[in-house]
Amino acid sequence: MISNEIIFFSAFLAFILGMLLLDLGVFSRKNHIVSFKEAGIWSAVWITFALIFYFIIRTHGDLIHGVENFDDLKVIQQRYAEEITLYPDDFERSLESYRSNMALEFITGYLVEYALSVDNIFVIIMIFTSFGVREKYYKKVLFWGILGALIMRFLFIFAASSLILKAGWVLYLFGAFLVFTGVQMYLNRNKEDKIEPQEHPVVKFASRYFAVVPRYVNDRFFVRKRGKLMLTPLFVVVLIIEFTDLIFAVDSVPAVFAVTTDPYVVFFSNIFAIMGLRSMFFFLANVMHLFHYLKVGLAVLLMFIGTKMLAHSYLKEIGFKTQYSLYIIIGILLISVLASLVFPAKPKEDPEQSSEKPSSAPKKTIKH
Repeated sequence: MISNEIIFFSAFLAFILGMLLLDLGVFSRKNHIVSFKEAGIWSAVWITFALIFYFIIRTHGDLIHGVENFDDLKVIQQRYAEEITLYPDDFERSLESYRSNMALEFITGYLVEYALSVDNIFVIIMIFTSFGVREKYYKKVLFWGILGALIMRFLFIFAASSLILKAGWVLYLFGAFLVFTGVQMYLNRNKEDKIEPQEHPVVKFASRYFAVVPRYVNDRFFVRKRGKLMLTPLFVVVLIIEFTDLIFAVDSVPAVFAVTTDPYVVFFSNIFAIMGLRSMFFFLANVMHLFHYLKVGLAVLLMFIGTKMLAHSYLKEIGFKTQYSLYIIIGILLISVLASLVFPAKPKEDPEQSSEKPSSAPKKTIKH
């Protein structure tokens, strides 16, 4: 007999893949530069889907694990939600408590993943710029990049969940890693990252083991020359996007496990955030520079989540609830955004213009 978890999970994947195919076959038949308006609409669409899913969990979340009676609920509570209170004499009240907590975990995990995805946008912009990808191909590259991310997140999340269930001490390891990552992000907040295309490990790997065409061939990922199948630089960029998401998953997935240890809730929140990432990329790409304190906010967010994981036993004893985490996370993000707007970044001075004494030596011309 097929379990409720498989049915619910399959329906969720069918919906996500259906939306991706609809976008690919109907809305993205031709490569085009995504306008600010189009990006805003799609961002709103995916946020709306996430909120609808929140209400589905809020009213029918017990269907995910096939909870039919109090004994079923008690098993799930001991496995994933020890912080909720069950009422042996009132199954409906216990079920309501479980649904409410599960929905809150989903929306909190979604917010955490969405926020951490913002840092991913900085890197993706840098990748596209460094590799000279034409703007009208951005959407196609991100489409296939996100499709690969779905598979990697699935493997990563359920492997991590299995590990946590078998060895609870892994949560402390995750917590220490997140605190370390948050501190590193804060210390390097003003450091300008650069990508040297020829030195990137993915480029070196692809060049070593595959035949790669030296230049872009429109929007094609593969070309055949003299009977030999070759990769194009555009496909290499897709691989770099996948590699980048894998690195970010090392931070973001453990961060959501600080909110809930239910792998299905972690996966659902991750996927909705990733799906919104592509639209958010086009929506925020041109205004990211306005939120210069956002990196500080994300660093504090990672340190808070890591600390919460390290102290999860103590927090459980004092009754620290999921909604408290949600309030703190929202507060951190709001403060970082408001601080960016109230205290805008000072424009960087041009070294040539800021020099006090102009040089009398003749300027050398550089030929391009």
